[in-house]
Amino acid sequence: MSKTQNFENHAKLYPLHHFIIMPMALIYLGWTVVRTDFSSSTSVAESIYQLLLAFLILLISYLPRIYAIKNQNRIIRLEMRQRYFHLTGSTFYDIEIQLTSAQIIALRFAGDDEILALIDKSIKENTTPKEIKKSIKNWKADHHRV
Repeated sequence: MSKTQNFENHAKLYPLHHFIIMPMALIYLGWTVVRTDFSSSTSVAESIYQLLLAFLILLISYLPRIYAIKNQNRIIRLEMRQRYFHLTGSTFYDIEIQLTSAQIIALRFAGDDEILALIDKSIKENTTPKEIKKSIKNWKADHHRV
């Protein structure tokens, strides 16, 4: 069983991505920039080729994570629409346009007993996602978020 999730421990690091792939891609990009040589037309062409390759490697290692997060954000928005309808019997669309995506994502951690009050507070006070998460008393864990 997973440990209890809360504001202090809800962020996740994935060792392969955060400590191996991205650092190596950044090191390669930095190394390529340092080795850039503009002394002759041949070395300029080679340097540009290496810079493009380094930048491409960085993008290839970063884009799948961006796609996964964007997809999860869409799923969270759908989940929030369903939860709001389940709790209130009305659609979430009118509320949703008053909140930022980051606020909606933060609100998804709130339990059903406090989410409606937090939604109202977030709209009235334009609460930041960090403040929303800190004010949650009944944390609804999400152990599947990337």
